Amino acid sequence: MLTMEDRICVIGAGRMGEGITLSYIHAGRAVTLVDIKPRTQAEQADHHARVLANLRRELGTLSRLGLLDDQQAETAMQRVRLCGRDDAVADLQRARIIFEAVPERLDAKRDTFAWLGRVCAPDTVIASTTSTFLVTELAELMPGPERFLNAHWLNPAYLIPLVEVSAGPRTADAALQALLAVLRQAGKTPVQCAPAAGYIVPRIQALAMNEAARMVEEGVASAEDIDTAVRLGFGLRFSVLGLLEFIDWGGGDILYYASRYLEAQIGPRFASPDVIAKNMEQGRNGLRDGKGFYDYADLDVDAYKMQRLGQLCKRLEVMGLLPRFDGAHTAAGTEA
Repeated sequence: MLTMEDRICVIGAGRMGEGITLSYIHAGRAVTLVDIKPRTQAEQADHHARVLANLRRELGTLSRLGLLDDQQAETAMQRVRLCGRDDAVADLQRARIIFEAVPERLDAKRDTFAWLGRVCAPDTVIASTTSTFLVTELAELMPGPERFLNAHWLNPAYLIPLVEVSAGPRTADAALQALLAVLRQAGKTPVQCAPAAGYIVPRIQALAMNEAARMVEEGVASAEDIDTAVRLGFGLRFSVLGLLEFIDWGGGDILYYASRYLEAQIGPRFASPDVIAKNMEQGRNGLRDGKGFYDYADLDVDAYKMQRLGQLCKRLEVMGLLPRFDGAHTAAGTEA
């Protein structure tokens, strides 16, 4: 029997609210999903029917993918309580964690936070899923900024494991730890970042997407070939090695000189940051120096490299791209 202590409250019954709800009901948590927009009784009934249909459809997708069976999907649906603003107060008063997922308008955020400040307990942790506003901006709108922080989920929220968490200077550590714990309960991997525009992933992907579009514009390659290169080269490698880890594998000095060439040929956007030159000066070029962005001094480097290459091979195998040995021919190229 799920208790109120197990219940997550999500404010905003749009795409992100649905995705967070799916994550938790799949992970065994009860969710109160609050449709905060004012509606007539008929409009609310129609909208709620659509939201519930969306949840059932996505659970059906998970079922077809083999992640749960039909009975489990129905069990998950029983964990959802979808309600309007006026019917949510009792749940909000007892909630320990609330995710805000209303539209990305400051007036909508302001109204929602003022309302939450009136109805929820003073120690309830409130996390905004905004991708637009910094935690330092929104905390000023929240009664009790010490229990407020941002939690940026990536779509599709119920499948992507990463959640970017950004605490403000006034966020209490207890609030941060409570949020990290409840994210892990849904099988998510939280990472922390300072209050800065773009978080981590959106900032990196904006640069990459703009560069890909620019290459189409310049006639460097077709959209199809660029996307194939990203899927089979860029994406595959970086699903195993992080960007900074990859720098250490190749060598920071290699990146420095490659960046200088690209800067001269294409433009200043390819200039490397100062940290690359500083690492070079300090003999921190990566694996071959035993240190770079990471410290490899106490690491069995051969075992570490084998582990990463093994992970890459598993991804290639899933995609049907793993190189296979052809034993049917001799070295001279004739039939064996």
